[in-house]
Amino acid sequence: MKKTRIITTDDILLTLCQAVNGVLAAAGNPAISHSPMVQKIQKTCLRPDLGCFVLFDGGFSGLVIINFTAPAALEIYRKYMMSMGMPAEELAQFHTSDEVGNVMGELMNQIVGDFTNKVRQDLHTSINQSQPKMMAINKQVQILINTQLDQPQARRVTFSTPEHNIFYMELAMDKTEFIQLEEFERTEQENPDDILANAQQYRQENTVDIEPEVDDDFLKNLGF
Repeated sequence: MKKTRIITTDDILLTLCQAVNGVLAAAGNPAISHSPMVQKIQKTCLRPDLGCFVLFDGGFSGLVIINFTAPAALEIYRKYMMSMGMPAEELAQFHTSDEVGNVMGELMNQIVGDFTNKVRQDLHTSINQSQPKMMAINKQVQILINTQLDQPQARRVTFSTPEHNIFYMELAMDKTEFIQLEEFERTEQENPDDILANAQQYRQENTVDIEPEVDDDFLKNLGF
């Protein structure tokens, strides 16, 4: 008897946590971890010092918020920039800098993009994301989803950096379950770098040195 597989809101939250860890690891922050405990909350908010939110809709609708403390934002920003070869003395010193906000917004965009790809592969449904909005704030700001949700659920997960700085991710979405009716093969996402590397290797392996065919008698008649 085939066992029915059910994907719940908390499974989707775990996928989002894995996207945060994976993107930040690729951006020079490999040791960031999240708490194994998730907190149920009543509402989602932007909180000090640096908050970012992204709306998504499609197969299901929701809101993702990441609230960085100033030390966490600066640590992630500086490690990311230095991993790309930027000298430390040329980096911003304060979380209110436009450069810090732009970099963290870029990372947020990559995180939600990775999340939407995982949703497409695992759940065979599609969601679209809005452009991330990043802002430095000193007061709590409540964010509401501009979509009617029948049974809204909100969750908060705590993340920590190697330097023991803290940031929080909040997810709000409708209560939902995905029930697998039939078996299917999970389609792995293609990595553009791997595609280019394989193509280059194929060209190298299939390159044959062709010696030109030379008619020796013809050359002798020409005096060579």
